[in-house]
Amino acid sequence: MHSDDGHWHGEATARHREGHPLPLGVSLALDDFGTGYSSLAYLKRFPIRTLKIDRSFVTGIPHQISDGAIARAIVTMGQQLRQEIVAEGVETVEQMQFLRALGCDQLQGFLFSPPVDLDTFETLVRQDRRLPLDPPHS
Repeated sequence: MHSDDGHWHGEATARHREGHPLPLGVSLALDDFGTGYSSLAYLKRFPIRTLKIDRSFVTGIPHQISDGAIARAIVTMGQQLRQEIVAEGVETVEQMQFLRALGCDQLQGFLFSPPVDLDTFETLVRQDRRLPLDPPHS
């Protein structure tokens, strides 16, 4: 199921509401949450497991009050709905620290790695490469 024009493709097969679980191993993530077609209504309509905070709300963190407030609201709502929260577009240690303090479950962005192909990803996993969560202060 995906949306590229505001219409859900495969929607008929994804019409599982509360009490009607998805098939084993299947979960739904709402990407780019807070922008475009990622409506709050989908949180009621579909069994969303993961909210992905759009990078446009991460870019100004921690210095822009509005970005911080929006991220905080999304995290709080997601926690109340028992959803996993992923922040996209994390590029600085300050953003990482702010989002971790809010309670984001996962962070994605150039701070950790640029996009990589499958072979490079497999190599990184085999090497168990990790970014320290508490980088040294400069």
